[in-house]
Amino acid sequence: MNVITRTDTTDDARWQAVLDRDAASDGRFVYAVRTTGVYCRPTCPSRRGRRENVTFYDTCAAAEAAGYRPCRRCRPDQARAPAASRHAEAVARACRMIDEAEEIPDLAALAAAAGLSPFHFHRVFRAVTGITPRAYASARRARRLREELAQADVTVTEAIYGAGFNSSSRFYAASKAMLGMTPTAYRRGGEDARIRFTIGQSSLGAVLVAASDKGVCAIALGDDPEALARDLQDRFPRARLVGDDPAFADLVAQVVGLVDQPSRGLNLPLDLRGTAFQQRVWQALREIPPGCTVSYAELARRIGRPQAVRAVANACAANSLAVAVPCHRVVRRDGDLSGYRWGVERKRALLAREAKP
Repeated sequence: MNVITRTDTTDDARWQAVLDRDAASDGRFVYAVRTTGVYCRPTCPSRRGRRENVTFYDTCAAAEAAGYRPCRRCRPDQARAPAASRHAEAVARACRMIDEAEEIPDLAALAAAAGLSPFHFHRVFRAVTGITPRAYASARRARRLREELAQADVTVTEAIYGAGFNSSSRFYAASKAMLGMTPTAYRRGGEDARIRFTIGQSSLGAVLVAASDKGVCAIALGDDPEALARDLQDRFPRARLVGDDPAFADLVAQVVGLVDQPSRGLNLPLDLRGTAFQQRVWQALREIPPGCTVSYAELARRIGRPQAVRAVANACAANSLAVAVPCHRVVRRDGDLSGYRWGVERKRALLAREAKP
Protein backbone atom coordinates (compact mmCIF):
# COMPACT_ATOMS: atom_id res chain seq x y z
CA MET A 1 0.00 0.00 0.00
CA ASN A 2 1.38 3.43 -0.98
CA VAL A 3 1.53 6.13 1.67
CA ILE A 4 1.47 9.70 0.40
CA THR A 5 4.22 11.93 1.83
CA ARG A 6 4.82 15.62 1.37
CA THR A 7 7.36 14.93 -1.33
CA ASP A 8 5.21 12.32 -3.04
CA THR A 9 2.06 14.19 -4.01
CA THR A 10 1.80 13.42 -7.71
CA ASP A 11 -1.55 12.54 -9.21
CA ASP A 12 -0.33 9.03 -10.02
CA ALA A 13 0.53 8.39 -6.37
CA ARG A 14 -2.78 9.89 -5.30
CA TRP A 15 -4.67 7.68 -7.72
CA GLN A 16 -2.87 4.63 -6.35
CA ALA A 17 -3.91 5.67 -2.85
CA VAL A 18 -7.52 5.84 -4.05
CA LEU A 19 -7.21 2.36 -5.58
CA ASP A 20 -5.78 1.09 -2.28
CA ARG A 21 -8.33 3.03 -0.20
CA ASP A 22 -5.31 4.11 1.81
CA ALA A 23 -6.44 5.33 5.24
CA ALA A 24 -3.17 7.25 5.70
CA SER A 25 -4.18 9.51 2.82
CA ASP A 26 -7.54 10.42 4.32
CA GLY A 27 -7.60 14.16 5.02
CA ARG A 28 -4.61 14.91 2.79
CA PHE A 29 -6.59 15.31 -0.43
CA VAL A 30 -9.94 14.54 -2.05
CA TYR A 31 -10.74 13.33 -5.52
CA ALA A 32 -13.58 14.53 -7.76
CA VAL A 33 -15.32 12.69 -10.60
CA ARG A 34 -16.45 14.86 -13.50
CA THR A 35 -19.21 12.48 -14.65
CA THR A 36 -20.97 12.50 -11.27
CA GLY A 37 -20.09 15.97 -10.00
CA VAL A 38 -19.12 14.46 -6.65
CA TYR A 39 -15.90 14.57 -4.64
CA CYS A 40 -14.81 11.86 -2.19
CA ARG A 41 -12.25 10.80 0.36
CA PRO A 42 -9.49 8.44 -0.85
CA THR A 43 -11.07 5.74 1.36
CA CYS A 44 -14.60 6.10 -0.01
CA PRO A 45 -16.18 2.64 -0.50
CA SER A 46 -18.28 3.83 -3.46
CA ARG A 47 -17.48 2.65 -6.96
CA ARG A 48 -14.54 4.66 -8.29
CA GLY A 49 -14.78 6.76 -11.41
CA ARG A 50 -12.58 6.22 -14.47
CA ARG A 51 -9.10 7.64 -14.11
CA GLU A 52 -9.53 10.09 -16.99
CA ASN A 53 -12.57 11.60 -15.25
CA VAL A 54 -10.85 12.11 -11.90
CA THR A 55 -9.32 15.35 -10.61
CA PHE A 56 -7.51 15.76 -7.26
CA TYR A 57 -7.87 18.68 -4.85
CA ASP A 58 -5.92 19.48 -1.70
CA THR A 59 -9.03 20.59 0.22
CA CYS A 60 -12.80 20.19 0.22
CA ALA A 61 -13.12 23.95 -0.28
CA ALA A 62 -11.11 23.74 -3.49
CA ALA A 63 -13.27 20.91 -4.81
CA GLU A 64 -16.47 22.82 -4.00
CA ALA A 65 -15.10 25.99 -5.56
CA ALA A 66 -14.66 23.95 -8.74
CA GLY A 67 -18.36 23.05 -8.65
CA TYR A 68 -18.31 19.60 -7.01
CA ARG A 69 -20.56 18.51 -4.15
CA PRO A 70 -19.50 16.23 -1.25
CA CYS A 71 -20.21 12.50 -1.47
CA ARG A 72 -23.16 11.52 0.73
CA ARG A 73 -21.53 8.19 1.54
CA CYS A 74 -18.04 9.07 2.79
CA ARG A 75 -18.92 12.68 3.84
CA PRO A 76 -15.52 14.22 2.97
CA ASP A 77 -16.67 17.64 4.26
CA GLN A 78 -17.22 16.34 7.80
CA ALA A 79 -14.54 15.76 10.42
CA ARG A 80 -13.72 12.10 10.88
CA ALA A 81 -13.49 10.36 14.23
CA PRO A 82 -10.41 8.19 14.87
CA ALA A 83 -10.43 4.93 12.91
CA ALA A 84 -10.99 2.81 16.02
CA SER A 85 -14.12 4.79 16.92
CA ARG A 86 -15.44 4.64 13.35
CA HIS A 87 -14.87 0.90 13.22
CA ALA A 88 -16.58 0.33 16.57
CA GLU A 89 -19.56 2.39 15.44
CA ALA A 90 -19.76 0.53 12.11
CA VAL A 91 -19.67 -2.84 13.85
CA ALA A 92 -22.31 -1.72 16.36
CA ARG A 93 -24.58 -0.74 13.44
CA ALA A 94 -24.00 -4.11 11.80
CA CYS A 95 -24.84 -5.94 15.02
CA ARG A 96 -28.07 -3.96 15.31
CA MET A 97 -28.92 -4.87 11.72
CA ILE A 98 -28.40 -8.54 12.51
CA ASP A 99 -30.38 -8.30 15.75
CA GLU A 100 -33.34 -6.53 14.16
CA ALA A 101 -33.54 -8.26 10.77
CA GLU A 102 -36.18 -10.89 10.05
CA GLU A 103 -33.58 -12.74 7.98
CA ILE A 104 -29.85 -12.39 8.60
CA PRO A 105 -28.30 -9.90 6.12
CA ASP A 106 -25.49 -11.19 3.95
CA LEU A 107 -21.92 -9.92 4.21
CA ALA A 108 -22.30 -7.55 1.26
CA ALA A 109 -25.33 -5.84 2.82
CA LEU A 110 -23.62 -5.47 6.20
CA ALA A 111 -20.46 -4.08 4.58
CA ALA A 112 -22.45 -1.60 2.48
CA ALA A 113 -24.26 -0.32 5.57
CA ALA A 114 -20.88 0.13 7.27
CA GLY A 115 -19.46 1.97 4.27
CA LEU A 116 -16.68 -0.58 3.82
CA SER A 117 -15.75 -3.22 1.29
CA PRO A 118 -16.85 -6.76 2.27
CA PHE A 119 -13.23 -7.86 2.80
CA HIS A 120 -12.36 -4.84 4.95
CA PHE A 121 -15.63 -5.05 6.90
CA HIS A 122 -15.05 -8.75 7.68
CA ARG A 123 -11.59 -7.95 9.00
CA VAL A 124 -12.80 -4.96 11.06
CA PHE A 125 -15.75 -6.90 12.52
CA ARG A 126 -13.48 -9.71 13.65
CA ALA A 127 -10.95 -7.28 15.13
CA VAL A 128 -13.65 -5.49 17.15
CA THR A 129 -15.73 -8.47 18.32
CA GLY A 130 -13.26 -11.37 18.20
CA ILE A 131 -15.62 -13.42 15.99
CA THR A 132 -16.75 -13.30 12.36
CA PRO A 133 -20.05 -11.74 11.25
CA ARG A 134 -21.32 -15.24 10.42
CA ALA A 135 -20.46 -16.53 13.91
CA TYR A 136 -22.18 -13.52 15.52
CA ALA A 137 -25.25 -14.01 13.35
CA SER A 138 -25.38 -17.73 14.14
CA ALA A 139 -25.12 -17.09 17.88
CA ARG A 140 -27.80 -14.39 17.69
CA ARG A 141 -30.09 -16.66 15.72
CA ALA A 142 -29.55 -19.48 18.22
CA ARG A 143 -30.40 -17.13 21.06
CA ARG A 144 -33.51 -15.94 19.23
CA LEU A 145 -34.50 -19.55 18.64
CA ARG A 146 -34.18 -20.39 22.34
CA GLU A 147 -36.27 -17.33 23.19
CA GLU A 148 -38.95 -18.36 20.69
CA LEU A 149 -39.03 -21.94 21.97
CA ALA A 150 -39.45 -20.66 25.52
CA GLN A 151 -42.85 -19.24 24.60
CA ALA A 152 -45.52 -21.83 25.29
CA ASP A 153 -47.97 -20.41 22.71
CA VAL A 154 -45.47 -20.57 19.82
CA THR A 155 -45.21 -23.74 17.76
CA VAL A 156 -41.83 -25.20 16.84
CA THR A 157 -42.41 -24.24 13.20
CA GLU A 158 -43.26 -20.66 14.20
CA ALA A 159 -40.13 -20.55 16.37
CA ILE A 160 -37.99 -21.70 13.44
CA TYR A 161 -39.23 -18.92 11.17
CA GLY A 162 -39.29 -16.40 14.01
CA ALA A 163 -35.58 -17.04 14.58
CA GLY A 164 -34.81 -16.05 10.99
CA PHE A 165 -34.65 -19.39 9.19
CA ASN A 166 -36.37 -19.13 5.83
CA SER A 167 -36.85 -22.88 5.51
CA SER A 168 -37.25 -25.73 7.97
CA SER A 169 -34.69 -27.84 6.08
CA ARG A 170 -31.97 -25.22 6.65
CA PHE A 171 -32.87 -25.10 10.31
CA TYR A 172 -32.78 -28.84 10.92
CA ALA A 173 -29.36 -29.02 9.26
CA ALA A 174 -28.05 -26.69 11.98
CA SER A 175 -30.30 -27.49 14.94
CA LYS A 176 -28.01 -30.04 16.59
CA ALA A 177 -25.11 -27.59 16.67
CA MET A 178 -27.34 -24.82 18.01
CA LEU A 179 -29.29 -26.68 20.68
CA GLY A 180 -27.46 -29.99 21.11
CA MET A 181 -30.81 -31.75 20.54
CA THR A 182 -34.00 -31.39 18.52
CA PRO A 183 -36.08 -28.24 19.13
CA THR A 184 -38.93 -30.30 20.57
CA ALA A 185 -36.54 -31.97 23.02
CA TYR A 186 -35.07 -28.58 23.94
CA ARG A 187 -38.53 -27.17 24.65
CA ARG A 188 -39.22 -30.16 26.89
CA GLY A 189 -36.03 -29.65 28.86
CA GLY A 190 -34.10 -32.29 26.94
CA GLU A 191 -36.87 -34.86 27.26
CA ASP A 192 -35.74 -36.91 24.28
CA ALA A 193 -32.01 -36.55 24.97
CA ARG A 194 -30.09 -39.53 26.34
CA ILE A 195 -27.22 -38.60 28.60
CA ARG A 196 -25.03 -41.24 30.17
CA PHE A 197 -23.22 -40.38 33.36
CA THR A 198 -21.13 -41.97 36.07
CA ILE A 199 -19.53 -40.65 39.26
CA GLY A 200 -16.09 -41.96 40.10
CA GLN A 201 -13.40 -41.10 42.60
CA SER A 202 -10.09 -39.34 41.99
CA SER A 203 -7.35 -37.93 44.13
CA LEU A 204 -9.26 -34.61 44.08
CA GLY A 205 -12.57 -36.08 45.21
CA ALA A 206 -15.67 -37.16 43.33
CA VAL A 207 -15.71 -36.82 39.54
CA LEU A 208 -18.92 -36.76 37.52
CA VAL A 209 -18.60 -37.53 33.82
CA ALA A 210 -21.58 -37.16 31.46
CA ALA A 211 -21.82 -37.61 27.71
CA SER A 212 -24.48 -37.02 25.08
CA ASP A 213 -24.53 -38.58 21.63
CA LYS A 214 -22.18 -35.77 20.49
CA GLY A 215 -19.51 -36.22 23.16
CA VAL A 216 -18.56 -35.44 26.75
CA CYS A 217 -20.91 -32.69 27.94
CA ALA A 218 -19.96 -32.41 31.61
CA ILE A 219 -16.98 -33.08 33.86
CA ALA A 220 -17.55 -31.88 37.41
CA LEU A 221 -15.44 -32.13 40.56
CA GLY A 222 -16.70 -32.02 44.11
CA ASP A 223 -16.90 -33.54 47.58
CA ASP A 224 -20.54 -34.63 47.44
CA PRO A 225 -21.44 -37.14 44.68
CA GLU A 226 -25.15 -36.55 45.21
CA ALA A 227 -24.74 -32.80 44.75
CA LEU A 228 -22.92 -33.40 41.46
CA ALA A 229 -25.78 -35.61 40.25
CA ARG A 230 -28.35 -32.99 41.25
CA ASP A 231 -26.48 -30.31 39.33
CA LEU A 232 -26.53 -32.48 36.22
CA GLN A 233 -30.25 -33.07 36.64
CA ASP A 234 -30.80 -29.30 36.94
CA ARG A 235 -28.98 -28.73 33.66
CA PHE A 236 -31.07 -31.34 31.82
CA PRO A 237 -34.33 -31.48 33.82
CA ARG A 238 -36.18 -33.78 31.41
CA ALA A 239 -33.37 -35.63 29.71
CA ARG A 240 -33.14 -39.38 30.07
CA LEU A 241 -30.15 -39.75 32.38
CA VAL A 242 -28.58 -43.18 32.25
CA GLY A 243 -26.25 -44.07 35.12
CA ASP A 244 -23.92 -46.98 35.81
CA ASP A 245 -23.53 -47.90 32.15
CA PRO A 246 -20.77 -50.59 32.01
CA ALA A 247 -19.77 -49.43 28.50
CA PHE A 248 -19.11 -45.97 29.98
CA ALA A 249 -16.47 -47.19 32.43
CA ASP A 250 -13.51 -46.75 30.08
CA LEU A 251 -14.36 -43.11 29.40
CA VAL A 252 -14.69 -42.41 33.11
CA ALA A 253 -11.31 -44.03 33.71
CA GLN A 254 -9.76 -41.70 31.12
CA VAL A 255 -11.24 -38.65 32.81
CA VAL A 256 -10.10 -39.77 36.27
CA GLY A 257 -6.63 -40.26 34.78
CA LEU A 258 -6.81 -36.75 33.36
CA VAL A 259 -7.54 -35.33 36.81
CA ASP A 260 -4.57 -37.20 38.26
CA GLN A 261 -2.32 -36.23 35.32
CA PRO A 262 -3.84 -33.12 33.68
CA SER A 263 -0.90 -32.70 31.30
CA ARG A 264 -1.83 -35.85 29.37
CA GLY A 265 -4.90 -34.27 27.74
CA LEU A 266 -8.19 -35.88 26.75
CA ASN A 267 -8.53 -37.20 23.21
CA LEU A 268 -12.32 -37.53 23.21
CA PRO A 269 -15.10 -35.66 21.40
CA LEU A 270 -16.57 -32.85 23.47
CA ASP A 271 -20.12 -31.51 23.44
CA LEU A 272 -19.50 -27.85 24.26
CA ARG A 273 -22.67 -25.79 24.62
CA GLY A 274 -22.36 -22.04 24.86
CA THR A 275 -22.50 -18.74 23.02
CA ALA A 276 -20.14 -17.94 20.16
CA PHE A 277 -18.04 -15.83 22.53
CA GLN A 278 -17.87 -18.59 25.15
CA GLN A 279 -16.90 -21.12 22.48
CA ARG A 280 -14.06 -18.85 21.37
CA VAL A 281 -12.79 -18.50 24.94
CA TRP A 282 -13.01 -22.25 25.56
CA GLN A 283 -11.09 -22.98 22.36
CA ALA A 284 -8.37 -20.54 23.46
CA LEU A 285 -8.22 -22.32 26.83
CA ARG A 286 -7.58 -25.65 25.10
CA GLU A 287 -4.62 -24.07 23.28
CA ILE A 288 -2.77 -23.20 26.52
CA PRO A 289 0.02 -25.79 26.93
CA PRO A 290 0.16 -27.88 30.14
CA GLY A 291 2.39 -26.31 32.76
CA CYS A 292 1.67 -22.80 31.50
CA THR A 293 -0.66 -20.13 32.83
CA VAL A 294 -2.04 -16.94 31.30
CA SER A 295 -3.87 -14.00 32.81
CA TYR A 296 -7.47 -13.16 32.01
CA ALA A 297 -6.18 -10.06 30.23
CA GLU A 298 -3.81 -12.14 28.11
CA LEU A 299 -6.58 -14.58 27.25
CA ALA A 300 -8.78 -11.66 26.19
CA ARG A 301 -5.97 -10.40 23.98
CA ARG A 302 -5.51 -13.82 22.39
CA ILE A 303 -9.12 -13.93 21.23
CA GLY A 304 -8.90 -10.40 19.86
CA ARG A 305 -10.99 -8.78 22.62
CA PRO A 306 -8.48 -7.00 24.89
CA GLN A 307 -11.22 -4.92 26.55
CA ALA A 308 -13.42 -7.93 27.39
CA VAL A 309 -11.50 -9.18 30.42
CA ARG A 310 -14.60 -9.48 32.61
CA ALA A 311 -16.52 -11.32 29.88
CA VAL A 312 -13.60 -13.72 29.45
CA ALA A 313 -13.60 -14.40 33.20
CA ASN A 314 -17.34 -15.10 33.07
CA ALA A 315 -16.84 -17.51 30.16
CA CYS A 316 -14.19 -19.37 32.16
CA ALA A 317 -16.61 -19.61 35.09
CA ALA A 318 -19.31 -21.00 32.76
CA ASN A 319 -17.08 -23.85 31.59
CA SER A 320 -18.71 -27.18 32.49
CA LEU A 321 -15.84 -29.44 31.44
CA ALA A 322 -13.26 -29.36 34.24
CA VAL A 323 -9.66 -30.08 33.17
CA ALA A 324 -10.67 -31.05 29.60
CA VAL A 325 -11.22 -27.32 28.97
CA PRO A 326 -8.40 -26.14 31.26
CA CYS A 327 -9.73 -22.95 32.79
CA HIS A 328 -7.50 -23.77 35.78
CA ARG A 329 -4.59 -22.43 33.68
CA VAL A 330 -5.95 -18.86 33.87
CA VAL A 331 -4.79 -16.67 36.75
CA ARG A 332 -4.91 -13.03 37.70
CA ARG A 333 -2.40 -10.59 36.31
CA ASP A 334 -0.41 -10.73 39.58
CA GLY A 335 -0.31 -14.54 39.49
CA ASP A 336 -2.98 -15.05 42.15
CA LEU A 337 -5.15 -18.10 41.50
CA SER A 338 -8.42 -16.19 42.03
CA GLY A 339 -11.60 -18.29 41.85
CA TYR A 340 -12.31 -21.69 40.38
CA ARG A 341 -15.68 -23.29 39.83
CA TRP A 342 -14.55 -26.50 41.55
CA GLY A 343 -12.51 -24.90 44.34
CA VAL A 344 -9.25 -22.96 44.45
CA GLU A 345 -7.42 -25.80 46.22
CA ARG A 346 -8.21 -28.14 43.32
CA LYS A 347 -6.94 -25.48 40.92
CA ARG A 348 -3.69 -25.21 42.88
CA ALA A 349 -3.32 -29.00 42.88
CA LEU A 350 -3.89 -29.26 39.12
CA LEU A 351 -1.29 -26.59 38.39
CA ALA A 352 1.19 -28.22 40.75
CA ARG A 353 0.79 -31.54 38.97
CA GLU A 354 1.32 -29.95 35.57
CA ALA A 355 4.46 -28.20 36.82
CA LYS A 356 6.13 -31.55 37.60
CA PRO A 357 8.61 -32.66 34.89
